[in-house]
Amino acid sequence: MLQPSIIFFNLLTTMSEAITQCRLSHFRSNSLIPMSFSFSSTSVSFPESSFSFPRSTHQCSNFHTITCASNSFHSVASVGGSTFCRRFRGFKLWILDRLNLQHLKKPNCRNHFKNDIEAEGSISDSSHVPDDGKVTSSMESPSLLQTSPLTSRLDVSGEPSLCIAVIGATGELARGKIFPALFALYYSGFLPENVAIFGYSRKNITDEDLRSIIASTLTCRVDHQQDCGDKLKAFLDRTHYINGGYDNKYGMSLLKARMEQIEGRSKANRIFYLSVPHEALLDVASCLASSAQTLKGWNRIITEKPFGFDPLSSQRLTQYLLSKFEENQLYRIDHLLGRNLIENLTVLRFANLVFEPLWSRTYIDNVQVVLSEDLAVHPGRYFGGYGIIRDIVHSHVLQTIALLAMEPPISLDGEDIRNEKVKVLRSMRKLEPKDVILGQYKASSRDRIDKCLDGPTPTYFAAALYIDNARWDGVPFLVKTGLGLIKHQMEIRIQFRHVPGNVYHECIGHNIDRATNELILRDVPDEAILVKVNNKVPGLGLQLDSSELNLLYKDKYNMEVPDSYEHLLLDVIDGDNHLFMRSDELAAAWNILTPIMNEIDKDNISVELYELGGRGPVGAYYLWAKHGVRWVED
Repeated sequence: MLQPSIIFFNLLTTMSEAITQCRLSHFRSNSLIPMSFSFSSTSVSFPESSFSFPRSTHQCSNFHTITCASNSFHSVASVGGSTFCRRFRGFKLWILDRLNLQHLKKPNCRNHFKNDIEAEGSISDSSHVPDDGKVTSSMESPSLLQTSPLTSRLDVSGEPSLCIAVIGATGELARGKIFPALFALYYSGFLPENVAIFGYSRKNITDEDLRSIIASTLTCRVDHQQDCGDKLKAFLDRTHYINGGYDNKYGMSLLKARMEQIEGRSKANRIFYLSVPHEALLDVASCLASSAQTLKGWNRIITEKPFGFDPLSSQRLTQYLLSKFEENQLYRIDHLLGRNLIENLTVLRFANLVFEPLWSRTYIDNVQVVLSEDLAVHPGRYFGGYGIIRDIVHSHVLQTIALLAMEPPISLDGEDIRNEKVKVLRSMRKLEPKDVILGQYKASSRDRIDKCLDGPTPTYFAAALYIDNARWDGVPFLVKTGLGLIKHQMEIRIQFRHVPGNVYHECIGHNIDRATNELILRDVPDEAILVKVNNKVPGLGLQLDSSELNLLYKDKYNMEVPDSYEHLLLDVIDGDNHLFMRSDELAAAWNILTPIMNEIDKDNISVELYELGGRGPVGAYYLWAKHGVRWVED
């Protein structure tokens, strides 16, 4: 008596041979004969109810009779088209389910079966009938090992389906930011109706386990909470989990098979968010490229910073990724670039005639970019090895300056904007130690700080940058960014030059700097656009005062501001890449920072200690004064 596992194995092997030999013939559609299969000396008969499975039958509407034969596999099936397809698929799934039970007990059988399938080529769980009447089939072998029940297909509308896979789904970033952002987009109607969300990690959990993990982090919009519960349930029902184990190639094959089950036949697009440690990125990217991409639409890959440790490692990473993907597939994400402040840089300048004529060295004296974090913000776990230069300055700060200083692009197309940004980055002078102040907050067991900090890892960076081109020659771009400072602040200050020959200089007073016109773009603590102007104080006599014309967003717009991850994920879905660094931008940014990082590595530059909750190193004030700029605290 043959063992059941051997029976199932032989049956599936001969099925894969026989299905390629199937030929169409005409027969009476109402003829029904019980199905039986025999091989070797064993015969197995199955009633329809034992393996029938509800599946779409439109694919077989043209069938009347299918007769299949092979040397070791004999089958007679004279059934109506739709009944045959339903029963045949159900029969196969019935066997696959039981083969999986054997696979759990006998891993060697699975490997032998998998190798045989790979040798024969790809097989599909549903036969495809092209217009010419030829029968073709394709099935990804990992789907044979999938034990989860089939999910409803997404191709009901005929529109392209979208699958979004979060690799590293049980990590802190995925739980706290990525899944909440995806749900916010789904709740607000920015995700297509036929979308599916996949979580992928090494943990041995189920779909329901993942849904429970992320459910506690999902919230509905404050300004419109109608149908919140229904939307939440619908989103969680579309969320699935793949246990990739420690073999990413096999895991990615499972992910692809699960996606194909849900996608159906429609055009399918896929987004892969690689929320993984930097050391695991290459293996995950390689396995994804070879085993998980769709051929029925586009694939887009999101990678998190840091984008390398130094120019050499960044170049190697870039070359490796470009050997697996096209440049337009890669989206290097920096969540700070998804802030509304960044988008306003180009809108304010190019959509208002009043600002563009002033946007040059003729009228602008200096530009200040400030990003400070208070004690409530805890640095990432990798921060101790990378520091603030690689984590914040390399991407966020330099990208902000590039967007602010670039020439008008020929269009709002992402590539046109990136072309202008890279010109600015290539025009920047390399940083020298004399133009940089580094700091590190003092360690204290009482404060919530990064215990990994040791050696000269900077937590504070202040510098004067110059752009050597016709528009910005001689204008200092002053940067201040740090952790553990007195307050959380994100803003850009554009200070204009003094009025030449100002006839009101006697009415201004001795401190003429206080009468300087400023344009302030503030993101934190309160998002606002402020314009500082001089005006007459009401009353008798002539006295001037410096006042602010302000647009305070919370007063003007009664709405919740979306999280930066929502903004950037929607850009990825729409294919808008202007806020994501291109490979040449990446290299140009490293070129600016490499000299100062080399000096840090050689211990040729001092790192000034500062108190947690303070204003940072004193040297930053002297740096501002050296470049003729007044430091504005508030």
